[in-house]
Amino acid sequence: MGEQHAVKFPQEVLDEYAALGIDLPSLFSAGHLGERMDIRILEASAERVVATMPVEGNTQPYGLLHGGASAVLAETLGSVGAMMHGGITKIAVGVDLNCTHHRGVRSGLVTGVATPVHRGRSTTTYEIVISDEQDRRVCTARLTCLLRDADPAGGQAPSGA
Repeated sequence: MGEQHAVKFPQEVLDEYAALGIDLPSLFSAGHLGERMDIRILEASAERVVATMPVEGNTQPYGLLHGGASAVLAETLGSVGAMMHGGITKIAVGVDLNCTHHRGVRSGLVTGVATPVHRGRSTTTYEIVISDEQDRRVCTARLTCLLRDADPAGGQAPSGA
């Protein structure tokens, strides 16, 4: 866990951040919770975000993938997509998440793929499909994020949401 891996970003996104002196790949992660759950983001753009997560270490007492772990993966992917859509002037804040769990998984990796349902000026909604290694759907989720203006002073994100 916590080891470096390459995330595939669109070149125009890398160029936009580089123009501001920001090395996006070095700053980009799934956050501390994502690190603890060993979420690996493989591809990130406003059109598609892909990541994997091991079942091991993310199970409930019956040995199945925890529904909350699927929710964390889904929220991570949808939030990354929303952040990519909002660009450098916006921050994405999740305001609604729902998950439908279709089947249990006991081992291996699950893969989540987030695609946009709506990308507006102030909100985004992503559908996230989580599948097992046999490409069977494990969970379908939908995340809506509010896009808020980033702090122009470069400080902490605005509070309140």
